[in-house]
Amino acid sequence: MQSVSEIAEVIAEKAQGSARFIVALAGPPGAGKSTLSQLLADALGDAAILQGDGFHYDNAILDTLGRRQRKGAPDTFDVAGLESVLYRIRGGQDVIVPVFDRPLDLARAGAARIAGDARFVIVEGNYLTLDAAPWSALRPLFDVTVLIDVPRAELEKRLMRRWLDLGWSEEQAAHWVASNDMPNVDLVQAQGGSADILWRPQAL
Repeated sequence: MQSVSEIAEVIAEKAQGSARFIVALAGPPGAGKSTLSQLLADALGDAAILQGDGFHYDNAILDTLGRRQRKGAPDTFDVAGLESVLYRIRGGQDVIVPVFDRPLDLARAGAARIAGDARFVIVEGNYLTLDAAPWSALRPLFDVTVLIDVPRAELEKRLMRRWLDLGWSEEQAAHWVASNDMPNVDLVQAQGGSADILWRPQAL
């Protein structure tokens, strides 16, 4: 499948008869999950987006754990908190959720609302289809899974551009991409698991 509309059509067909339908949109860092989730939400209509990055551990906690330099790795997220929120969403509740602010490098609590009557909820995150605990415990909470596949070299270029656009120096960006981002990319590409829909977007 190549287009947003094709993906939306498949999801809408699978959602027939469902009052609430939860879509996992997974992919490595730099794959364009945020952009694609918004396009998909617009195509589906009556959709809300839950940002997996909102469940990042705060830098203060990562410093305590000695994991600040691996922020974004699977063990640097509050997966149990995300699981709890997903159960509430599946139950049709109105849920206030955190949102990750990349320029500030922190999650803003209570920054978004998933309305209880939103038919579709798109959950976007790196590790939603990962074949490893604790992430694998989330799979039963999704009605359909979508995995975005982008070539590694393209991801590396996008990630460099991300940090340069945020004002990082070339040296800082190159070090972070090589030491943190690309190991996370490699993990997702190696252990990202299977998905109901594999999406290879032609352009973003």
